[in-house]
Amino acid sequence: MYQLFESIKIALAAIWANKLRSFLTVLGNIVAVTSIIAVVSLVQGIDDYVSDAIVSDLGVGTFTIDRFGMINSMEEFEKVAGNPDITQRDGAAVRGADLVSTVMSQATSRDDVRYKDRLLESISISGVSRDYAEFGGYKVERGRLLTPAEIDRKRPVVLIGWDVADKLFPDEDPIDKTITVAGSHMRVVGVNEKKGSMFGNSQDQFAVIPLGIGQKLFGARQRIQLTAKPADPRNTEKAMDAATVAMRIGRRLKPSQKNNFGIVTSDTFLDMFHQITKGIFGVLIGVVALSLVVGGIVIMNIMLMVVSERTAEIGLRKALGAKRKDIIWQFLVESIALSTLGGVVGTVLGFSAAWVVTKFTPMPASVHVYSVIMGIGMTAVVGLFFGLYPSIKAASLDPIEALRRE
Repeated sequence: MYQLFESIKIALAAIWANKLRSFLTVLGNIVAVTSIIAVVSLVQGIDDYVSDAIVSDLGVGTFTIDRFGMINSMEEFEKVAGNPDITQRDGAAVRGADLVSTVMSQATSRDDVRYKDRLLESISISGVSRDYAEFGGYKVERGRLLTPAEIDRKRPVVLIGWDVADKLFPDEDPIDKTITVAGSHMRVVGVNEKKGSMFGNSQDQFAVIPLGIGQKLFGARQRIQLTAKPADPRNTEKAMDAATVAMRIGRRLKPSQKNNFGIVTSDTFLDMFHQITKGIFGVLIGVVALSLVVGGIVIMNIMLMVVSERTAEIGLRKALGAKRKDIIWQFLVESIALSTLGGVVGTVLGFSAAWVVTKFTPMPASVHVYSVIMGIGMTAVVGLFFGLYPSIKAASLDPIEALRRE
């Protein structure tokens, strides 16, 4: 243990004695680690943010039934282009399925929202059924949610997003005020709490109205989507199977006919997004690995030069009784310390860069412990691998020849 601390002390002293050379030696490592830490933090931040957004809006274990389902190519779209629209009858069929506790029907369009002389263009307007509050996507800051009775009776009431309230009512309370939604007068009953923005796009520019009112305003332009929640999230797959059977029976599909509707879970969207981020990670790791190899070669060359410069020191230490392993350990620790120092500096700079990006752009960032371990660990491995040859070469010097060369 004493030899280890002594080797570390000698290595740090050598690095400090040649500060500029040491910095230039590990500059490649610093740049590589800074890049990977910054990008990993941003990708993780986006990953966490999207995951939280999907789970908070839809809930755990929910699944969605719509006309097309998940489409990944034009060929898949052509196969489902003839599927009929989802209807309220489909919603009633799914509500009667086993293991399904709640079903929400929703149809979304875009139109103008106005209050007096203030106009907001192309606001997302969602018509919802009576069970929409069960899915957790809406939480009021002021006022209240639309009641099931108001939705069933098609009352002209509206829940507005935080940005809509802020822009239409900058100096007054919006509750019980009458606004114009898609040309129709609606009474504001609630303001949703602020959700913030995603990638620079506000999530608070929306209005929620009864589904019946939405169908009157937009007619055939609106397509209904069903969102279902199982009684027990652990039975999501069984509930999806039950809903599929209910839809097929309701649409009178024969056993030989394929489903003419799509059904996906919230996990499907998460898995798709995770596949994208995994691809980014793969490319990133390859680029950074190449950069670290180049940085490792630079370290090896510098360490070979150091061995040449310190030939007399090596000869003297061996003449005084230093063993082969002591010399190897001395230069190996110096190489690892030099490379790891670059990893530490790169990690700090990477997190700083991610913080700056988050501060001045809509991109979120998230710091995970494993990214710190990965950044510093990779540089330590690089120092170990590329410092091994110079260390062995130093230990192979003959003490008499080394002293004579001096």
